Amino acid sequence: MSEAGPTHINSRDNPLLKELRRLAQDPGAYRRVGRIWLEGDHLCRAALVRGLRASTAVFAESAWTQAEAEWAGSAARTVVVPDALLREVSGLESPAPMGFVIDLPEAPTVRPGAAAVVLDRLQDAGNVGSVLRSAAAFGFEQVIALKGTAALWSPKVLRAGMGAHFGLRLIEAALPEQLDGLGLPLLATSSHQGQWLHEAQAERSLPHPCAWLLGHEGQGVSAELQQRATHSIRIVQPGGEESLNVAAAAAICLHASAAMAATSR
Repeated sequence: MSEAGPTHINSRDNPLLKELRRLAQDPGAYRRVGRIWLEGDHLCRAALVRGLRASTAVFAESAWTQAEAEWAGSAARTVVVPDALLREVSGLESPAPMGFVIDLPEAPTVRPGAAAVVLDRLQDAGNVGSVLRSAAAFGFEQVIALKGTAALWSPKVLRAGMGAHFGLRLIEAALPEQLDGLGLPLLATSSHQGQWLHEAQAERSLPHPCAWLLGHEGQGVSAELQQRATHSIRIVQPGGEESLNVAAAAAICLHASAAMAATSR
């Protein structure tokens, strides 16, 4: 890690540990602090794969001896703390024995022409993280979260995203008019109106690249976005349920776009 060796912290009142508690337990703290807490080796490895280097790596004392060789050079600073203090930082029932602090990435702007997923006031952090995973998996370069959407870099969204954040262009607190800069067809998902997705696939009328509009879990896509949409798409549900979970619907729709793009090459 650092040539001078790790810093050992033993006081719960240490400024770093106070900051980590805020970052781990307050969904919006990263916006005020300008840093992000990545808890657990999976997220830390995902960040490293994308070329990110932590400003600080934090390890529980019990994990440090084994971790030293594996994580050497991954952070500008290394801190070792007693296991009990690191458990206090975490918001998890089974806290991880290590984590990274990284700087909050600079806020990007909307990239014209790049396939996108638009989140319209999604509230559930698990849903948001799952949508990010699908976006990354199916080749959607950017995710645009409109105002009112759950904080994209919050701990719960990070855990649900499983590292997808680091391969995406993430735009937060966007306004509907910013979508005009995409220059792409806007596909609004709906549970009750529009063309059936499977028919659009069969007819090869599903546009790509495009921007999928995913709405609030209870209210769906807003009326304002519906008016901006160039297409309205729904998914057949022969089982008779009223609607699909938004994350499940997103996976189906984004996969359909990816399949369409793949067969068009």
